[in-house]
Amino acid sequence: MTELKNVEQEVGRFRMRLAAAAAFVLFAFGLLGARLVYLQIYKHEELSTQAENNRITVVPIVPNRGLILDRNGIVLANNYSAYTLELTPSKIDDLEATIDRLAALVTIEPRDRKRFKRLMEENKSFESLPIRTKLSDDEVARFTAQRFMFTGVDIKARLFRNYPLGQVGSHLIGYIGRINEAEKAKIDDSEDEANYRGTQYIGKLGVEQSYEAELHGTTGFEEMETSAGGHPVRRLDSRPATPGNALVMSIDIRLQALVEELFGDRRGALVAIDPRNGEVLAFVSKPNFDPNLFVDGIDSENWKALNESLDKPLLNRALRGTYSPGSTYKPFMAMAALTLGKRTPQQAINDPGYFNFGNHRFRDDKEGGHGSVDMYKSIVQSCDTYYYMLANDLGVDAIHDFMAPLGLGQLTGIDMQGELRGVLPSTEWKRNAYRKKELQKWYAGETISLGIGQGQNNFTMLQLAQATATMASGGLRFKPHLVKIVENFETRAQRRAVGEALPPLNWKPEHVEFIRKAMYGVTQEGTGRGAFLNAPYQSGGKTGTAQVIGIKQGEKYNAKNLDERHRDNALYTAFAPLESPQIAIALVVENAGFGAGAAAPIARRVIDYVLTGMVPSEADIAATKLGQSTAPIGTPRPAASVPLPGTTVDGAAAALLTPPAPAPAASAVVAANERSR
Repeated sequence: MTELKNVEQEVGRFRMRLAAAAAFVLFAFGLLGARLVYLQIYKHEELSTQAENNRITVVPIVPNRGLILDRNGIVLANNYSAYTLELTPSKIDDLEATIDRLAALVTIEPRDRKRFKRLMEENKSFESLPIRTKLSDDEVARFTAQRFMFTGVDIKARLFRNYPLGQVGSHLIGYIGRINEAEKAKIDDSEDEANYRGTQYIGKLGVEQSYEAELHGTTGFEEMETSAGGHPVRRLDSRPATPGNALVMSIDIRLQALVEELFGDRRGALVAIDPRNGEVLAFVSKPNFDPNLFVDGIDSENWKALNESLDKPLLNRALRGTYSPGSTYKPFMAMAALTLGKRTPQQAINDPGYFNFGNHRFRDDKEGGHGSVDMYKSIVQSCDTYYYMLANDLGVDAIHDFMAPLGLGQLTGIDMQGELRGVLPSTEWKRNAYRKKELQKWYAGETISLGIGQGQNNFTMLQLAQATATMASGGLRFKPHLVKIVENFETRAQRRAVGEALPPLNWKPEHVEFIRKAMYGVTQEGTGRGAFLNAPYQSGGKTGTAQVIGIKQGEKYNAKNLDERHRDNALYTAFAPLESPQIAIALVVENAGFGAGAAAPIARRVIDYVLTGMVPSEADIAATKLGQSTAPIGTPRPAASVPLPGTTVDGAAAALLTPPAPAPAASAVVAANERSR
């Protein structure tokens, strides 16, 4: 049977299919052409930039942090380079297994693992994170030999901050630590965002924090051409990092170390200021801590010991500890009485040993009283009754208005962050301090205790030292400062941090002379005579003993019946020499009892050092720690012959034993900079 085909119809179908296929091919090529035009013309600039970025990697160069030196050129903070073992989590498949294998080559402690996990939580997965720092040469060699077995693991050289004197001056120097999330967010929102690329550390406390902008430096960069696998091929461009500026502090670190040794294990604070310019010579807070613990991330054991200690070693007592000034307040009260015309030096009161106000009896520390007391005797013998009456006559607001310009209860503006204001009470202060209306009223009975530095009075030792400096200088005032010179690393130019002069107080010279004479009397015939016996100079001073907890009316204070932390604080303020003061001091020894026994001997050793260049013998230091105010001075020795505490790291001991010298010239700081680089 013959099958007939419609050839013409089949040819037509074939042609239609061929045309459809051709149209599809043309459409596909059209899409490719359009895409090519879009990529080559419209997206050319963007894609070219991306390709260039894939080819070129910009690596930040972290700057060397600036040095910190004391007024004599002794290095307090420097830098050193060390190898770190670092992992990039995004490049590692099994992180735990990799760390276990690394532990066979390099010592990795459990605390290293904990710190690494914490860093992973705080940082992005593609960042290189250290699991071990400060590798030894042997550890570097062992890992390098097995480097090919570890993807995403590398050894890098990093700079580390070092505090060669350990605990000495830790609160004023501060420390650096890893940038946390809050600090990173603040940096990202600032103009310094680019300057902190690659930087993992930032100043946390003290001068390290307050002068971060000066110390950090300027970040550099390297443009590296990389292969498709991300390996560097060649360097295209670079700009070196500029190290941070050097800081020369007004602090004498030998004096600082001496004071810290004199405090021993006792808690307290001391601030010494030059009344002529506001330079801080010593800024002591005890107990202190080793800032080197924080540089690479403090471990949990040390953090727990510091954070949970009842002694609160992390508290900067000189800046943030507030205390009732006790009887050290009396010379300021006397000056207020003279200035405001409420008393004359000759005007006397009869002290029976108490002052009755309403239904309350305010007792003097001397049973039976001091008898007839004029202003001179009130300061020399520290008569409470005299100042109970004076406070009542002045009133709280008049006291406040006189004391505020002295800096009491005010921010001094020192060049360190975190200062507390304290409390200088007034009727306005109380209205703002309490929410309940019945607590906002100031009662006249509250004013009485203010006269002897008790009640609501709460000041820092920095404020009390500044007020003492103002008294010593006859009303001249300066803003206290810790940094004396800032040296630019590139130009070597030195910028002096001159103390800002504040408007002087309009005090009458005869009033100033009288208060000075009375405070000199304290050291000769009064409560401070034991500590300043046979001193080769004349000084003014005032002892103070301040209650920590209240004693019920009718009860007598007995330290033996109280917990050690509930005992009175011991205070002393001083200035010397008498006629042209070069140093003003305020110090407190917590829960140590009488200021004459515990605090005044420390002030004596400080003034001895500053005015004569001599330091006490080991026996005298031991006696001072025990609060023996009548301890003999013994045979004094020059500072250069006596090793001071905390100076056994590297070459720091030799530096501390060098005799005092003038503030370092530019060449001295340059040399120190070069040693640190």
